[in-house]
Amino acid sequence: MSPSVKLRDYLIPNPATVQPDDSVLAAMKVIIDNKISGVCVVDSQHNLVGILSELDCLEASLGSLYNDSGVGMVRDHMAASNLIVAHPEEDIIHVAQDMLAKNKRRRPVVENGKLIGQVTCRQLLKAITRFQR
Repeated sequence: MSPSVKLRDYLIPNPATVQPDDSVLAAMKVIIDNKISGVCVVDSQHNLVGILSELDCLEASLGSLYNDSGVGMVRDHMAASNLIVAHPEEDIIHVAQDMLAKNKRRRPVVENGKLIGQVTCRQLLKAITRFQR
């Protein structure tokens, strides 16, 4: 039997998340503790509202040092517009090609408006190894 090409079979279910009103410092702890390069930002109904990357956190941290201010809230530093998401029934090859074209390391997976998972380059590499056997 051939391996599945559906994203649903390779995504990280229930990825680490933060909320817009969380502090960037709290989000940094989630990123560090989970050894990930960014987090999905969700509202109280688990709708995806943004993405916060390590670079966003670094920029917020350096800005706070420069301006002698607090680091701020996730909502002030997350990417919230033009979010590119995937559907769990999408083909992993298409998603991988699009991630390469857009130079993105992760893609939230949304179904019926709710965040159900995330796919990263690492999951895609694991999927490719299944096809190489």
